[in-house]
Amino acid sequence: MRIAVTGSIATDHLLTFPGRFGDQLIEGELDKVSLSFLADELEVRRGGVAANIAFGLGALGLRPLLVGAVGRDFAEYGRRLEAQGVDTGSVHVSETRHTARFICTTDRDQHQIGTFYAGAMSEARHIALAPVLARAGGLDLVLVSPNDPEAMLRHTSEAAGLGVAFCADPSQQLARLDGEEVRLLLRGPRVLFTNAYEAQLVQERTGWTERQVLERVGTWVITRGADGARILASGRPAVDVAAVPADGPVEPTGAGDAFRAGFLAATVRADDPVRAARLGAALATTALESVGPQAYTLDGEMLLARIADTYGPEAAADLAPETRAVRAVETAETVGAAWS
Repeated sequence: MRIAVTGSIATDHLLTFPGRFGDQLIEGELDKVSLSFLADELEVRRGGVAANIAFGLGALGLRPLLVGAVGRDFAEYGRRLEAQGVDTGSVHVSETRHTARFICTTDRDQHQIGTFYAGAMSEARHIALAPVLARAGGLDLVLVSPNDPEAMLRHTSEAAGLGVAFCADPSQQLARLDGEEVRLLLRGPRVLFTNAYEAQLVQERTGWTERQVLERVGTWVITRGADGARILASGRPAVDVAAVPADGPVEPTGAGDAFRAGFLAATVRADDPVRAARLGAALATTALESVGPQAYTLDGEMLLARIADTYGPEAAADLAPETRAVRAVETAETVGAAWS
C-alpha cells in the first residue's frame, strides 16, 4: 500500500528557565513588558505531525510518501527520515522561508512562553497531489493532517477528485478552521482522527451531532490518552480499545502521531479498526516512553509482547506480520553540528 502523509514538518526548540516567569513581572507594568530569560537547557527535536506519522510508518517497515513544505535547512532532517524509510521526494523546499519551528521556554512551574513560526509551511497550499500520485505510480491512501489550512482543504478536495481514499486528522488546526472549512474536510474520509476534546470541537464547529458526523465519515477514532481509544461507526455500537500500559515516566509529545502511524500501518493488511487501534496503542506507548516524537527505536518482538500482555496472545499473533519489517534505526535526539 502506498500512503501519502500530508501535513506539517517542523523542528521544536525547547528551552528550560530555572526560575519563575511570574517573578519577573511587575504589577502595573504589564503593558510595557520587555524580558529576556537565560535558559539552562536546550533540546532541539525533529517534529511536525506529518513527519512524526511518516517516521512511525517507516519504523514499521512501510515506505510512506511525506508531502509538505520545508526550508533549505531541512537537508539533514530529510536524510534522517530517508534512512527511516520515508520517501521525501514530494517535499517542497522553499527558496525564501525556513522550515516551520516551535520555540518554547518552560519555567520551573511548567509555565510556558512559546512562539510558532509557520515559515515554509504556508507554501504547502501550492503542492498538488496529482504529481505525487504520478511519481508514486498510484496512491492507495492520503492522510490529511494539520498543515496550512488552504493546503488541508486542497488536499482533501484533490484526493476525492483523484478517486483516492483519504483520512482526516484536523486536530490542532480545528482552532483555526471555521465551520464551513471543517465540514469540507469531512466530506467522506475513510477515517476521522480526533482526541476527546477535538471530538467535541468538531461538533461545535460543524453544528452536527455525533450521529450526523458518522453519516459523513467511515470510521471515527477518538484517542483518549490513558483511557485508550474509542471507535465509532454509523449503525454500530461504540468499541473501546484499552491503552497499552507504559513502563516508567512518560512524555506525551508525539504519542497521538505514533498512534496514527500504527493504526494506518495495520490497515495495509486488514480493514479492521479494532485491530488497527491495538497496534496504534502499542506504538503510542513506545513513543510516550521517549523524550521527543521521533526518539524511539522499535523492536518487533518487544512490540508484540506488549500487545500480547494487553490484548492477549491471539491479538499478538494476528498483528505479527506488521512487526516483521520493523526498522531498527538509531533515533537518539541530540543537538549537534547539524542543528547549530
